[in-house]
Amino acid sequence: MPSPFVVLWGRYASRMVPAFAVFTALVVGALMIGLTGGDWLAAYVGLWEGSFGSWGAVGNTVVRATPYIICGLAVALGFKGGLFNIGAEGQLYIGAVFTIVASTTLQLPAIIQIPLALAAGVMGGALWAGLAGFLKARTGAHEVITTIMLNYVALRLTEWLIKSKTPYILGDPKETTGSRTHFILESARLPGIQIADTTRLHLGIVIGAALAFAVWWLLYKTTIGFELRTAGANPDAARYAGISVPRTIVLTMMLSGGLAGIAGAGEVLGVRHSLSTDLFQGLGFDAIAVALLARSNPIGIIASGLLWGGLLTGASLMQVRANLSIDVIKIVQALIIMFVAADQIVCFIYRIPQRKPGEETSLSKGWGG
Repeated sequence: MPSPFVVLWGRYASRMVPAFAVFTALVVGALMIGLTGGDWLAAYVGLWEGSFGSWGAVGNTVVRATPYIICGLAVALGFKGGLFNIGAEGQLYIGAVFTIVASTTLQLPAIIQIPLALAAGVMGGALWAGLAGFLKARTGAHEVITTIMLNYVALRLTEWLIKSKTPYILGDPKETTGSRTHFILESARLPGIQIADTTRLHLGIVIGAALAFAVWWLLYKTTIGFELRTAGANPDAARYAGISVPRTIVLTMMLSGGLAGIAGAGEVLGVRHSLSTDLFQGLGFDAIAVALLARSNPIGIIASGLLWGGLLTGASLMQVRANLSIDVIKIVQALIIMFVAADQIVCFIYRIPQRKPGEETSLSKGWGG
């Protein structure tokens, strides 16, 4: 007769794989720091203090994590629909462009201006992602290829809109480098939240948390969510059940892109108050890791986004305390992704029972399909 601990371990340990993956990555990272002559304890103490060691650090971490949470939701929603939306970065930029237009040209009261600017971001991201969804649904063009190519188009289009001088389109003539837009109107800026000595914290984190619960509700409590998950898990069964798979593909991509657009809008309205060509560099791809770490669970993405934001925020103090290269944080991030993706290694190390057939997390049916 197995002990109660063994029974509980067998039942719940598989759900702890991401946490074990993070722990294992930190241990391996400590070994690497030690082998290079660094002080791993000082490095990790600096990492903790720089990310969560004070209220000011927590505020900075939350600000840094907010776009990763929202963009991670965008990627996870695509995964649930069987689509690998690797174009979140392009959707971020297009959403931000739409937001800039709405928040620099229309002067309205804040109660109207802010929702309008956010809605513009949603529209921009949804339209850009919907293009890839339409190509997938009508021609079978693989979403990975089309979204990657649309990333380049979005980035170059944004650069042209900002840097064009004959005539000026979105660029600010007062900016000598020509690398950013006009600043948005005061009425379009997200309200700040004061925590200790930081004033960068803004309403975006509240929006991000609300979106996480909204995506969970959409996926598991609505007919649309059921159709989306069914089409993602088994398109043939979805067709047999009367679900329009092409329509679901386009809808999934538009919802995913709309979330990415909100992430772009939040950074413009809450942090930078303008758009520059390097604002979202790498953010869309890091959001894939955030979604993977949470196994596409919308609520879990809040935690994985905060972890990602903490790693980035605490990196500078970690570097100073242990005299390390900033690349050490990137190594730790890569190890986390590796152990989450290769969860069989984690299961072997911690003797976690294998999940039964059908319980494996399916990220996307888009590959090869």
